[in-house]
Amino acid sequence: MKRTLLIFLIVFIVMQFIQTDKTLPSVDKNLEIKANEEIMTIFKNACYDCHSNEVKWPWYSNIAPFSWVISNHVNEGRKALNFSTWENYSEEEKQKELKAIYRTVYGSMPLISYIWLHKEGDLTKEQRQLVRDWTGVRKKK
Repeated sequence: MKRTLLIFLIVFIVMQFIQTDKTLPSVDKNLEIKANEEIMTIFKNACYDCHSNEVKWPWYSNIAPFSWVISNHVNEGRKALNFSTWENYSEEEKQKELKAIYRTVYGSMPLISYIWLHKEGDLTKEQRQLVRDWTGVRKKK
């Protein structure tokens, strides 16, 4: 038993040497998405940690294997949608992203695993509806 625990401890320590890249790209406020203060507050509380260049890396993002998972979420989130580079999207891409925001704000975003540690990201039904209304997407009948 002691030997097994020692092996786990050694593996855990070795894992800490495999760090992920947490560089934050520069932010040009001219390229950032524009919305009213209420919507921007919702985005910053619930979306920006994965969908922007303004990630607030929590302390546990320095501990492997959590660091690997969080870094992967941020990289995938930025690939899917980056609020910090919104103005670089074409009008067609913006419309596509607005439809995606409309769909995901009620179903899959923010992730439950994010909400566990970021209570401010747990959107109310009213906040979700505000975001949906803001997108300008109309539900098909």
